[in-house]
Amino acid sequence: MLIPLLLTVSAAAQDADFEDESVAATQGEADIETEIAGGMASYYGRELAGNRTASGERFDPEEMTAAHRTLPFGTRVRVTDPTSGRSVIVRINDRGPFHKSRLIDLSQAAARELGMIRRGSAMVQITVLTDGDTAPAAVQIADNGR
Repeated sequence: MLIPLLLTVSAAAQDADFEDESVAATQGEADIETEIAGGMASYYGRELAGNRTASGERFDPEEMTAAHRTLPFGTRVRVTDPTSGRSVIVRINDRGPFHKSRLIDLSQAAARELGMIRRGSAMVQITVLTDGDTAPAAVQIADNGR
């Protein structure tokens, strides 16, 4: 009984015209999330504060940033600890990690939000975020780097 009702509502929604342009505009602006990898995350902290990252900016352990081997600088990534369910959004601004078994190096602030400071590392899922108007080119680069 419930399925025919859902189909009727769905069909009616498809037939509806969007007269309000603001509704149609916001649909294209939503973030698109593309899961690209799962693996071990570590973090680096105050010992590197002020050093230049591979992107040329100075590292600040209190910013939500990360290092990845292949994702373009500026890529926004959601990092999720599947065990705790916690997630953070970071911006790629450096290269690394240089330890073969690690997938991503997080700033100390991002590691703190994920609750991994004490452990030093954690298994995570990485999802690239792109806005609705941007092609997910970063995903191709990341997949080719595996």
